[in-house]
Amino acid sequence: MPTDARQARRQQSHERILDATAQQLYRSGIAGVGVADVMRQAGLTHGGFYAHFASRDALLVEAVEHAGRRSNAALSDRLRRRADAGQSPLRLLVEEYLSEAHMASTEAGCTVAALGSEMARSSDGLREVSAGRVRALVALVREALPPGSGTDGGADSATVIAATMAGAIQMARVLGKDNGGLDILRACAASLLAQYDRHTARP
Repeated sequence: MPTDARQARRQQSHERILDATAQQLYRSGIAGVGVADVMRQAGLTHGGFYAHFASRDALLVEAVEHAGRRSNAALSDRLRRRADAGQSPLRLLVEEYLSEAHMASTEAGCTVAALGSEMARSSDGLREVSAGRVRALVALVREALPPGSGTDGGADSATVIAATMAGAIQMARVLGKDNGGLDILRACAASLLAQYDRHTARP
């Protein structure tokens, strides 16, 4: 097999492993990821794992980054599709993030909201990449903020909004749709938009 074809095949297998790991992360959390299960789900042999990753921890580090980039790209794509409605970028972001669909999602969505409670107790490498996902979420919010909304009483507005959104999703998931979860999402969305969304819709 030509070298380029082997490399392409190896990359495809690598992506399948990362996709399978991301699904397990969302479904079972960091502690619930098993190498044998990941390889089986990816349709590969257990013995082939070390041709791609030096350790389970190395797999988790790359998978969290992979899942986070994929989640942010999907969110950005949905925001672009809604951007012609005349609403502010911040309103679009808050409504998409604090949505029933995001709350109900078990195999997709923001990695910070999905794994935040486990990130601080993980290995150094996993904490580092997790911190990067937190910063990426804050950066996404910062890009959506209207002019003049950079700080609020000395606090960084993007950080406050990102933390509120991620915490709201976590609490809503604990309560569930019919037990007050949706109420949390609606209350937090209304509060954030009232405080930070100074956009006037285009006529």
